Amino acid sequence: MHLFIWRHSKHFSSWSMLDEPHIRQENYLQADVVVLASSQEDALALLALNGDWQIDELRRLQPEIIPLDAPRIVISHVDGR
Repeated sequence: MHLFIWRHSKHFSSWSMLDEPHIRQENYLQADVVVLASSQEDALALLALNGDWQIDELRRLQPEIIPLDAPRIVISHVDGR
């Protein structure tokens, strides 16, 4: 099993970034989703069942993939504001 982590921020979005992904059905400034699955396709299938996530847009982003076979820091987040 692996953790698949997709993150997307629109904090610095502008009109010059019209082709930027929009990964969630609702509007957002910061969207993160973490899925436990055996493959990326299985993770995307779970997200499709949930209905809140735009699968084609998630495919445009490379998720962070964390294998669960050794101890490690899973997530750290720092917001400079």
